[in-house]
This record gives sequence, structure tokens and C-alpha cells, in this order.
Amino acid sequence: MIAEVIVDILNSNVDKIFDYNCREVLEVGHRVLVPFGGRNTQGYIIKLKASSTLEKDKLKDIIKPLDETPVLTPKMIELCFFMKDRFFLRLADTIRLFLPPQIRSDLGHKTVNIVTLTDKCDISKIKSNAKAQLGIILHLKEAGSDSTANINNKFSSAALKKLSELGFVKITPQNVLRRPIKTLTVEHKDITLTPQQQECVDLINKAKNTAFLLHGVTGSGKTEVYISAIKNVLAKGKSAIFLVPEISLTPQMLSRFTNAFGDTVALLHSSLSAGERYDEFYRLKTGQAKIAIGARSCIFAPLDDVGLIVIDEEHDSSYFSENNPRYYTHEVARMLAHIHGCNLVLGSATPNVESFFKAQQHIYKLLTLPNRAGGAELPQIIITDMLSEIRNGNTGIFSTVFLKELENCIKNEKQAMIFINRRGYASFMMCKECGYVAKCTDCDVSLVYHKEEDMLKCHYCGKRFRALTGCPACKSEYIRQGAVGTQRVTEELGKIFKDVPILRLDNDTVTGKDSYGKILEQFNSLSPAILVGTQMIAKGHDFNNVTLVGIIDADLSLHFSDFRATERTFQLITQVSGRAGRSRHSGKVILQTYFPKHFVYRFAHNYDYMAFYKKDINLREVTKFPPFAKILRILISSENEQKAIDVTREINIKISALKSKYNSDFIYFQAMKSPRGRIKNKFRYQILMRFFLKSEKEIVTDIHKIVDDTKFRDVSLFVELNPQNLS
Repeated sequence: MIAEVIVDILNSNVDKIFDYNCREVLEVGHRVLVPFGGRNTQGYIIKLKASSTLEKDKLKDIIKPLDETPVLTPKMIELCFFMKDRFFLRLADTIRLFLPPQIRSDLGHKTVNIVTLTDKCDISKIKSNAKAQLGIILHLKEAGSDSTANINNKFSSAALKKLSELGFVKITPQNVLRRPIKTLTVEHKDITLTPQQQECVDLINKAKNTAFLLHGVTGSGKTEVYISAIKNVLAKGKSAIFLVPEISLTPQMLSRFTNAFGDTVALLHSSLSAGERYDEFYRLKTGQAKIAIGARSCIFAPLDDVGLIVIDEEHDSSYFSENNPRYYTHEVARMLAHIHGCNLVLGSATPNVESFFKAQQHIYKLLTLPNRAGGAELPQIIITDMLSEIRNGNTGIFSTVFLKELENCIKNEKQAMIFINRRGYASFMMCKECGYVAKCTDCDVSLVYHKEEDMLKCHYCGKRFRALTGCPACKSEYIRQGAVGTQRVTEELGKIFKDVPILRLDNDTVTGKDSYGKILEQFNSLSPAILVGTQMIAKGHDFNNVTLVGIIDADLSLHFSDFRATERTFQLITQVSGRAGRSRHSGKVILQTYFPKHFVYRFAHNYDYMAFYKKDINLREVTKFPPFAKILRILISSENEQKAIDVTREINIKISALKSKYNSDFIYFQAMKSPRGRIKNKFRYQILMRFFLKSEKEIVTDIHKIVDDTKFRDVSLFVELNPQNLS
């Protein structure tokens, strides 16, 4: 038998299929050790066949299998080939997405030695002065079993050794599961669906191999729809994948799903320890767990009988992988659903414009939940003109309306959530005299001032610098601070509300795996209380006592040079506003802006997604942006700027020739320095183009061939289709 093998080496030159003699009974998906390039390396069997086109004397033998059973299923391998062709990835890269690092490094289960009493144990034969031996026997009679580590610690290793020699105890190695969340309150509650929710569930349950877009306002009970649909899938003996955009949302969602499904839920995301990730992978692979919950990478859960895939908050940009390997989770999920013949549900209160366009084109089947569950009203949004505040003499961070509403909220012993999508104390430090701005030495970005540590930090590479006390250029002592961040907002609120607990939730306060959940638990237990945060607080959270939301700088995402800027602003406002008034208490939102007449705020004020969609989709059609065209970016980066320029120039010349071939299809084509010209000491250049859809496949294939044929040392090349971040 001949095995087709992909070797586990991340190099485009060897990213191909190699034939090996298979002299053992192995299956597709087995991880094997093979001779390759003068050394032994691991690979994966992707196909078995009777013969090879290679001469027999050139065929090498598989040395041995590395696992008892295959680590990849045929369906996983099919998805790998899809991703290779769709996103122009190396097969070795796609295979690694499916496997936790511990499998590839041959590290597996954590084992502990467990001690139990045997039938031979006779306490009368123990000497009266052997107190440690007697103690161990009495302890095991009461506890039943314990680990050698605990017994050695409580009693004595010598005593345990003696009991083992006598045959009075048995020591057995056992696998210990490393669970990501060890303290969950599990309360099995029956869900009573509203008629609208039940209609959505019924349509999902009746359909086969269908993609749905569930458009439901914040608080409409989309999660209850997901849970009910998954129950139907489990009843058929199948499994489910449930994706959330932020790792930070997984503990809360895991708790809700554990309440509904118990221990059949497993958590998969990149912030787990290697051991936790391996054990959750193992639980899913062996069928101990049937529901995989996690962020983007959870789509590669080792399930071979998927009955439903759900992508919650489907509009979120985190579903695009911006690091190698680059892929779009929605496309991967659609192909995975096709392979398994199951349904895909995309859910959001503010769907991605391109997803809603697909629903309008009947590519997705649209489901709607227009009302909040339980009859609760959406919170009132009050737009505050900060230019008017300045004209009236208020130059502070907070408008008078916001402070008045916050005082009422605190007086009524309720909770408030304050959103500002900028962490740190100030966005930059600048000399008032000469205009010098402190920038990172390795990145082309301003340093952010963090007052608590009195440090300047780069939010791209993490480098830290001393805060400015004077200008290093002109020696002036007049230093100005830039726009405020979460630290400054928290400090200013603390001066006004001295006796009120004020918590902060951003990347600076979430320092450990459990710190996110602890901050939210603390906030939930306090009334009155204020929570200040970035996008981490904007979605997914359900606090019954939150009656006020403040959006400090709504314009922050509005003026990015990106065609999605208005869409993201509308989504952020709607999502963060949805945190207020989710129970019997009505809610209010104070939205502070310097551009109160912008159409985004007019539509957001009324939660009018359809009006916003019609406006935005019309603008995109006129200007020829997605979904009416494709954007392709080639990103070139190198520590040597001249090499980056040379590669950019060479590729640009080749694509210019290609452009003449598809001239009528190209809308835009330009080479330039990236807006973030240097990150982590790598210079960045890019080639941007837009083209019509009719020749998309041919153009993209030709461009990838050009990139693949361009060979330069110490230069990284990345091709992105419809990139989410053009900076």
C-alpha cells in the first residue's frame, strides 16, 4: 500500500504530497514518522492508494505511526484542501490549525498516580508504632483513593512505599483532565421560548444544509434560539460548534451552555494552556464532549458528526485571521457545514453589511427577532453635542447631561457602563513648543501614556519608555497629552463619585486567564457601581441592574480611512447601547459626539438597522466597494526597508502587466507605503487593488502565482482578500 503524506514543515518548497511505502495497517489521518531530507520528521497520511508513479527504489518506507488512532478525519482533510485553494495557504499550515501543540510535540495527557487499598490490606499486621502507615490506611478507607503526591505530603513517602511492598495498597497511573474553568454554577433551567424565538428554532430544525442569518435586536434572546437548536441536534446524536468573537466572552457563554448541557461542553481557544487545550481537544475527539465553544479557532474542533454550526456576533472583525495562516471564519464555516451536511446560523443585532446583502440575495435565509424578550424596551439614546458643551464653557471629558444621568443612576443604586474604545491615560504626549510627538523606536506609531505606571507604551509591539518630563528635541517643559483613554476616564469619575466602586476592563486590567471573569463578577455583585471599558464591555454581557450606558467618544471609529468606518461605528453604538435596560428597569444611553448630525447617529438613535443598511449598501454600490467588488492587498514587510521597496516594485511591475489583461475589471490599483509604515522593527509596504467579481477567481489566482514566484530573502509577503484592517 502507498501512503500520500504531507510533511509537517512550514516551507512552500516542500508543501506538496510525497509517496511512501506503508507496510503497516494505517488509516487516512494517521500521524507518522517518515524519513525526509536526511532526517526523520512527522507527517500526515492524507490518502492511501495501491500504487505510485515513482520508481520502487525511490520510495521510502514510513518508519512508524506516532498515534494509535488517526488525529485527522477525512472531513478535516477535505477542509484543509478547501482552505489551501481558497486562501492560498500551505497544507501544513492548515493541518496545524486542527491540532493542539501537545500532539505535535508528543506531549499528551497529564497523569497522576492514584493510591487505593487492596483486598490484602490487614490493619492488624501493621505495627502500632507505624503511625504513618496506619494513618494512610485509615485515610484511604474514608476517602477511597488519593494521589501519591497528597499522601506523601500528608503522611510519608517511606510509609507509602512500605504499604506498597506489603501489597496493602495499589498505585495506578490515571489521566487527569485539565479543565479551563473549574468553578461553574450549574443550574439546569428549562427555557420557555417566545413565539418569535420558537418560529426561528422550528425553521432551523426543519432545514438541511442551510445558512441562516439571525438578525435580532440586543436582548431579543438569540442565545435561547441557539441553545434550543443545539438541543435538537444533540437529540439526533450529533454535535455542535458555537463560536463567539472574543475569548473574553467564552466564560459567560460557557456558563450558560453548561447550565443547559452539563459536562458535554468543551472550551477551545488560544488562551488556554497547552495542557487544557489538549484535554479539551481529547474530550471532543473521543465524544466525551459534544459541544465545542470558543473563539475563531474553535471552528477546527475535532468533531466528525457536526449537526449545527453557530457564529454569534457574526459581524465582528475578529472572525478574520489577520496573522498567518490568514482565513475568514465565515467561509471556513460554510464549507464545513457543506461537508457535514448541516445548518449554519450567523447571529447579530448589527449584521455585517455583506452578510445582510447575502440574506437579501437569498444566499442566507433571514430570521428576525425584532423585539426584546420579556417585553423590555430598548434603551433611549440621547445624543449630546460636545461642541455645544465647549461653547457653554464645559471643557471636561463628560457632558452635563451625562453627569446628571450618572448621578441619578448612582442615587437609585443602579449600575452604569462607560465605553471608550481607547485604553491608557492619553493617546500621545506632544511638545507644545516644537510639536515633537513621542513615538515607538520599532513602530511608526505614537506612544500611549499610562499614568498608573508613569510609562509610555507601544500598543503594537509592547515596548515601554519613560514618560516625558521635557521635550527631548527642544528641551521645552510644556508637554501636552492627547485624547483620553480608560485610565483617565476612571480617574476623573473617581474624583466625582468618591464613594462609588469604579472598575476598569481593558487589556491592561485583564492580565490573567481568570481576571476578566473576576472583574465582571465583582461588578455584578455591586450596586451602585460603574464599569469603564473598551470593546470588551460592548457585547454579549447581560447585567440586570445596568440602567445607564455612556459612550464617551462615539466619533473615535468614525474617521478611519476605511470604507467600513460608518458600519463599525453603527455596530459599536448599537452593541454597547444594548447593555442597558435588559430587565424590568428602563435604560438610557448618553452618546457624546462632535458630529451630532452625521447620518450614523441619526440611524443609531432609532436602532434603525434597515435604514442604515440601505444607506451604506447604496454608497458601496456607487463607489464599487464590497460586496460589489473585491479588495486585494499584498503586504510586504522586512527589517531591511530597501528590500521591502525592491520587492514591492517588482510585484507592482508584474501586476501592472496583468492589469492590462483584465483592464476593464480593475477599479483601483496602487502601490504605497502602509499607513503603519513600521511595526516591530519591520518596514511595511502594500499594493492595493479593487476589481469586479466576474473575474475574481482568475485575477486572484494570477496574483498568487506572481507572489509565489517572487523569491526574496528576509522579506515576508501576505495576500489578503477583503482585509478588515487596511492600516
